[in-house]
Amino acid sequence: MRRAARILSLLIASGPLPAAAQTVPEIPFDSVANPLHLPPDLYLGEVSGVAVNSKGHVFVFSRSNASGPAYGAAAAQLLEFDAQGKYLREIGRNLYGWSFAHTVKIDTQDNIWVTDKGSDLVVKFDPDGRVAMVLGRKQEASGEETGPLKHPQPPLAAVDGYFRQVTDIAWDSTGNTYISDGYINSRIAKVGPDGEWLKSWGGPGSAPGQFRTPHSIAVGPKDEIFVADRGNRRIQVFDTEGNALRQFTIDVPFDPDAKPAIGNKPALPISDGSPQTMAPGAPWTVCITRGAHPVLYASDGYPGRIYKMSLDGKVLGVLGKSGKSLKQFGWIHELACPSENELYVAELLNWRVQKLILHPAR
Repeated sequence: MRRAARILSLLIASGPLPAAAQTVPEIPFDSVANPLHLPPDLYLGEVSGVAVNSKGHVFVFSRSNASGPAYGAAAAQLLEFDAQGKYLREIGRNLYGWSFAHTVKIDTQDNIWVTDKGSDLVVKFDPDGRVAMVLGRKQEASGEETGPLKHPQPPLAAVDGYFRQVTDIAWDSTGNTYISDGYINSRIAKVGPDGEWLKSWGGPGSAPGQFRTPHSIAVGPKDEIFVADRGNRRIQVFDTEGNALRQFTIDVPFDPDAKPAIGNKPALPISDGSPQTMAPGAPWTVCITRGAHPVLYASDGYPGRIYKMSLDGKVLGVLGKSGKSLKQFGWIHELACPSENELYVAELLNWRVQKLILHPAR
């Protein structure tokens, strides 16, 4: 009774929850031990991205193979494994665009796309691993002003074709690319199949259609664009022209004794105008399954859980918590969801990829 009272008091402090949130089931699941088999001399760093292609091959974007000074080093390495986890190859070794890995995605033609937060680039590789398209431009090494990007207030005006700390990519059914641009511009860019810049929408803020670090993006079966607006603790949904359709939040009770993956427990509620990045339910990731009955998966940094949701925002189940062991998570940075009950989880703090097999109740 005392524990239940503590949970209730925290929920009241955190704001109102829908009644349905009280009945969200825990989804049983297993984590496959050692799903990826690395060569003896190869190591993962912070794993920021994971994706799966049509053959079941797993692509891992890792902040490994770092070079340069201890602070400000380049850290990005793209690796491919087969469906059994056997290491196949490194893609883009010594690539000019490598700086600070963020996400990797695979399109319907098995092209491999990456976003690099450090170089402000989106790079498309063909299935053979050759560069097929580059979006954005890296700062020139010879430029006097070259250095870490600043976060001025008010923010600098966004420029067509350029990104500032880009975060993720997704595609609609006609091959248009949608790019979440990201930590500074806080907008969504739309690029045609031939690389032509078509438009952008949004900007920094908390009003509908604005963003506070759009951190992850996915496209649903009706060409609806789902954006994990992490700093505003919400998922926003748009049509392909950037018109706002709806938004929803992840409101699920949690254990007030839950420990963060690292650092101090966040003081809740976060109501001083600060970003909601570490608030429960703040979406770091969005991933939508394919097939006749798609579902959406999202994850948060605290208490470090994965949420299964319908595309209209209803939470169908929840799994996991923060920690170091298998079936626990240390800052999930990207999810790959090749099927409803199979997930790949890229973790920053634990330097690994977990393969999860879900066993939801029938």
